[in-house]
Amino acid sequence: MSHTASGNNVLQLTDASFEKEVLHSSLPVLVDFYADWCSPCRLVAPVVEEVAGKVSGQARVGKVNVDQNPEVARQHRISALPTVLVFRNGEEVDRLVGVQPARRYLEALQNGG
Repeated sequence: MSHTASGNNVLQLTDASFEKEVLHSSLPVLVDFYADWCSPCRLVAPVVEEVAGKVSGQARVGKVNVDQNPEVARQHRISALPTVLVFRNGEEVDRLVGVQPARRYLEALQNGG
């Protein structure tokens, strides 16, 4: 079972659930890679939640805590935080590093790279 974070539309993804929830998703997926100690990540969190609310039903939005899920972070070569990846049909189609406006994340989801 996947849990949503704090009752919103954002999935908490793990090493165990990433393949099923993201790579096998029929919808595009935006994934926020973050860490609790990363202060720019705290700026991105509410933006990602805003995006999740806007794309509900058309795309999925998830978060990966890289400290708790190092395998997924390693597989996707996450070297800076925050990094947001967009997946479509199991493939990474866009990568946004650093704090971005909601508009940029929405464009990445809609354009698919």
